[in-house]
Amino acid sequence: MSYEKYYKRTIVKESLYSTALGEERSLRIFLPPGYNELASYPVIYCQDGEQFFNYGRIATTATRLILDEGIDPFIIVGVDVNLKMRTDDYAPEGKRFNRYLQFFAEEMLDFVENRYAVRTTADERILAGDSLGGTVSLHIALEHRDEFRKVLSLSGAFLTSTQQAIAEESDLSWLSIYQLIGLDEQAVQTDRGTFDFLAANRSVRQMLSERKADLWYEEKPGEHLWGFWQKELEHGLRWLLAR
Repeated sequence: MSYEKYYKRTIVKESLYSTALGEERSLRIFLPPGYNELASYPVIYCQDGEQFFNYGRIATTATRLILDEGIDPFIIVGVDVNLKMRTDDYAPEGKRFNRYLQFFAEEMLDFVENRYAVRTTADERILAGDSLGGTVSLHIALEHRDEFRKVLSLSGAFLTSTQQAIAEESDLSWLSIYQLIGLDEQAVQTDRGTFDFLAANRSVRQMLSERKADLWYEEKPGEHLWGFWQKELEHGLRWLLAR
């Protein structure tokens, strides 16, 4: 089998100045095969954009889904992060967390929608993230539910602050979330300490279910690594795009 066709794709690099963050932020944008500015497309917005493209191979997966499996074409927007500021941006306790949410839901969204043929309803936007990227994606949806109602979480760092935010909600029937966690993620080392992500995700699963979220939850053997997430990304995309 020739895989050459999966690597012939269009990825555009952009940058915008964020007033909220006071800095330039880089984007990388996957345009599907046959992209037509007169059409419109669902869109996946990824935290850790560089990692989703380079380690998650999301563009290759998207191309194959579109060309070989009849999935309707979609656009991917990867929002790059300064790794030194990642916790400050993504963690609910982070110094720039609220400003990052403002940048993402207002500045970045406006920038993309004024330049690309993306669909602009909440049901046609998916937020995707790994670890703390999953955390901030869920919080963006909770804070901006008129704009975002679908979340793809790969081993989300759903710790105390996130569980408290969910506990404040009485009805999450508007939310669709794909939640993947590895069975080997019981002692994940982070710059904030070592945490049992498996237990945290099990708790969040229960809370989301009680609040009637549209939920796909899956536990599989796997560590807190892109080698695990990359293999499961296709299923999460397929499930959310069909909602």
